Amino acid sequence: MPTIIAHHNITKGAEHWLKSPKRREFFGTLGVTNIRTFVDPNDPAHVAVMMDVPDIDALSKAMQSQAAADAMTYDGVVPTSLVILIES
Repeated sequence: MPTIIAHHNITKGAEHWLKSPKRREFFGTLGVTNIRTFVDPNDPAHVAVMMDVPDIDALSKAMQSQAAADAMTYDGVVPTSLVILIES
């Protein structure tokens, strides 16, 4: 199961983003586990998640869905800033 890191900017503040239930709700339906969150100490509007993903193709498809868009809007994610790195 590959581990991915996704980093992006947020607009609603780190506390809101960290406390949001949307991450686990959305990724949990895809079987994603071991979700860990990170905040840049020099720029709290830049955050990251690391997680274990059982199916990268399913994740890629899900990220194009309205559910992903809704979760990102709720969390204040700036979609154009999203970068996903896959363990190799």
